[in-house]
Amino acid sequence: MNKIDFIILFDALDANPNGDPDAGNQPRIDAETGHGIVTDVCLKRKIRNFVQLTRAGESGYNILIKEKAVLNNEIKAAYSALGKDADSDLAKKWMCQNFYDVRTFGAVLSTGKKDGGENPEKNKKKVKNAGQVRGPVQISFARSFDPVTQFEHTITRCAVTKEEDETKGRTMGTKFTIPYGLYLAKGCINPYLADQTGFGEADLELLLQAIQNLFAFDASAARPAGSMAVRKLILFRHNSKLGNAPSHKLYESLHVAKKEGVEFPRNIADYVISLDRSAIPDGVTVEEIDC
Repeated sequence: MNKIDFIILFDALDANPNGDPDAGNQPRIDAETGHGIVTDVCLKRKIRNFVQLTRAGESGYNILIKEKAVLNNEIKAAYSALGKDADSDLAKKWMCQNFYDVRTFGAVLSTGKKDGGENPEKNKKKVKNAGQVRGPVQISFARSFDPVTQFEHTITRCAVTKEEDETKGRTMGTKFTIPYGLYLAKGCINPYLADQTGFGEADLELLLQAIQNLFAFDASAARPAGSMAVRKLILFRHNSKLGNAPSHKLYESLHVAKKEGVEFPRNIADYVISLDRSAIPDGVTVEEIDC
């Protein structure tokens, strides 16, 4: 596998792309510019969810970071499967082989204590650790091209939570949306780390499939079906492991601007999106996937 850089374009319409729990679940916004933000862990979560849904039960496609997972128990399972002669390097390799997200994004597997050490009696019941895995696939925060506006909507609920509130009747609540935002996220695949974790071509194809369907199975009250969609995936495939151009130069070849006369965009059709192929050097192949 050679180096790959990529760009993800997605949009949100009357939705909350990524609520901030420390701010009442309001959409994340750059406080200085007003541009919308979606975190990298949010995007990775959706990729994990897609793999978990579509490859459930298949060997090698387990997901380590998932709801109600106990990480130390999974590390303990690695040592149990490998036997008494296992060490942290073997455990790390086993985790990469069995968990898609570990060999893709990496993981901190040093969450427990090694047996023995300075105080063997104290540590003997604690799970061994499996070190750390640097993942070959990295994704940036996504940022909207234009400032977005947070809307707060008051909603009513005809049910109450506690019996003593029964006489209150309806209660009030709030939900937050943005009217529209077109976002861009950047990513790369490091072939040297792919060799270390065992991330192969089949894993790459699954990753690309997951990105194209990032929001297909993510519908919720905050993100109704169809309110969020991946619009374009652009791949920059280098013909060498080291790469044939700096990543930032490739990212800068994409130009996105509002069409003339559009003040408040509400659709991707309100933008002009173009890729300057003259800026792409020899040795880099560009693949544009419209989603």
